[in-house]
Amino acid sequence: MSNVLHSTPDDLSFTRPAADHGTVGAVASRASDLSYDLSGHSSDDDDSIVLNIQPSASKDKTDIGIPDGLEVICSKSRDHIDHKCSDRSDPDCQYADDEQSVEEDHNEYDDGDNDNQFADDDEPTLENIAEWITSGKIERITILSGAGVSCSAGIPDFRTPGSGLYDNLEKYNLPYPEAVFDLDFYASNPQPFVDLARELWPGTKHSPTITHSFISLLDKKGLLLRNYTQNIDGLELMAGVKEEKIVECHGHFRTSSCISCGIPHDGMKARDSIVLDGKPPLCKNCGSLVKPDIVFFGESLPVRFKHSLHGDLGLSDLLIVMGTSLKVAPVSLIPEMIKSTTPRVLFNKELVGDFAPPGTVGNHRDVFESGDVDDSVRKLAALLGWEDELLALNEETRITTA
Repeated sequence: MSNVLHSTPDDLSFTRPAADHGTVGAVASRASDLSYDLSGHSSDDDDSIVLNIQPSASKDKTDIGIPDGLEVICSKSRDHIDHKCSDRSDPDCQYADDEQSVEEDHNEYDDGDNDNQFADDDEPTLENIAEWITSGKIERITILSGAGVSCSAGIPDFRTPGSGLYDNLEKYNLPYPEAVFDLDFYASNPQPFVDLARELWPGTKHSPTITHSFISLLDKKGLLLRNYTQNIDGLELMAGVKEEKIVECHGHFRTSSCISCGIPHDGMKARDSIVLDGKPPLCKNCGSLVKPDIVFFGESLPVRFKHSLHGDLGLSDLLIVMGTSLKVAPVSLIPEMIKSTTPRVLFNKELVGDFAPPGTVGNHRDVFESGDVDDSVRKLAALLGWEDELLALNEETRITTA
């Protein structure tokens, strides 16, 4: 990243250049619809610079990407990254008044050596990943999961042609597919979202997948640092992952609030209104519509996302990305923000983001397993000797219907 930052004036924005596919020192290329505003003042450390991530102008309504800006303070070397909340004055921010502890958090696992402790002359494999986990080299695993991890539970992803959620919304005559998650559209026509929420509501008909159970197994074994999920189906919790280990980047159904006055609404009453009656809840305070606290386009991501991301990216010694197109920022930027020496695994039907294609010369950290996510997870579990335990755990969490 230094080749960009050294040459960019502080009062300009720039669009991310082309990638060199995850090789050591690579510059990320995904989310090319973003620009980086460098006009913010840098920190006291001359080796860092503030990047205010904001969406570039979109030509197409379907290009909606960022619900929120994210300030990132990155070192020019890219091998030591400090991530800080957008609003340092936020009294809820655990780092707001403790600059020194922020630096110590990242230095605790950074000895100043830029060499990749996992790198060798060969491209890493899933077998290498399993060996590093069993040997204790890898102890803090971050998961980034998308809609693909829930497909085998019967919940369609969003963008697969023909079977994806957006293609299946045609019956609602939406002006564009994403309108189902548009706040203005919901205010004028809430029924499409109500019908969708009725189908997706956690605990009603969908059971955790093998992949959700694998995340839970990592948690039980003390290896899960955090699961950043883009999903709103709540299957991670149902699988047994502790709530403090989950960051639901796009919100959840457990709480609700009024779209006009913001007053919280009883979550169970909202559930009954949507799931049992098929009607949108109404606010007792002002009479406006209520919706579950999931993130619609144009809304801010949960504060927890920013607070957790700050520390997790510096502490992670493995990132596993599963079942995601990496098209919705800022969550899609996580693989690019992780330390350049941290191994990354992609379980996905297609190569996405700046992950290195198999056979890339100089790739010392990326592993891509193409195909069904559950199959890839079972392969890794078998390499770890956990397959029987994984299947038993998944069986325990199945919803039984009469």
